[in-house]
Amino acid sequence: MNFTAQELRKLALPLLACLALLAAGAACIVWARQDQVNASRELAATRDAAAKASERLARIAEEEREVKEKLQVYLRLRELNILGEERRLEWADAMTRIRAQRELPDLRYRVERQRLLASVGNKAVPVDFYASAMKVEVAALHEGDLLNFLSDLRDTGNAYYAVRRCSITRTGPAITAAGLAPRLRAECDIDLITIMDRAAKA
Repeated sequence: MNFTAQELRKLALPLLACLALLAAGAACIVWARQDQVNASRELAATRDAAAKASERLARIAEEEREVKEKLQVYLRLRELNILGEERRLEWADAMTRIRAQRELPDLRYRVERQRLLASVGNKAVPVDFYASAMKVEVAALHEGDLLNFLSDLRDTGNAYYAVRRCSITRTGPAITAAGLAPRLRAECDIDLITIMDRAAKA
């Protein structure tokens, strides 16, 4: 089909408009694709930030749980008077009280000098474990007297009482109606353990 010059002039404007519209459409498509790419990147960045925030929150929650657990242990140790300097006067008072309450006829003990057991922790929380060895000799009517003595000793607090050794020997005949004289003698080696925070001590 051949167009005359006049017809071509009439078609020029619509053709230019068509080309302009095609160019605008192509530009819109390019812009939309670029906008989609940018939106995808922003979404990925947002998801990444959300994941990192979730990880931080989980880590913080875990650290908070550990702190609460350690705080409970610390409060329990403080309640038992295990933290800090050794309490020899309290130990002596406890032995006198147990002897009177249990009516033990013969109770002897000797506490040796404190020694370092171990150092643990880091620079932020340096902790030393100390032990004072106590040798105990007690006369008893029966084995229950020794078990009651050890139980009472632990209940006093003032240290962690770690029984290393106990031996019982018979010193008299079996109990008779004639009298209730001690017939057993027990010897025990007990470590009185205390915990010292080196940072607090300094």
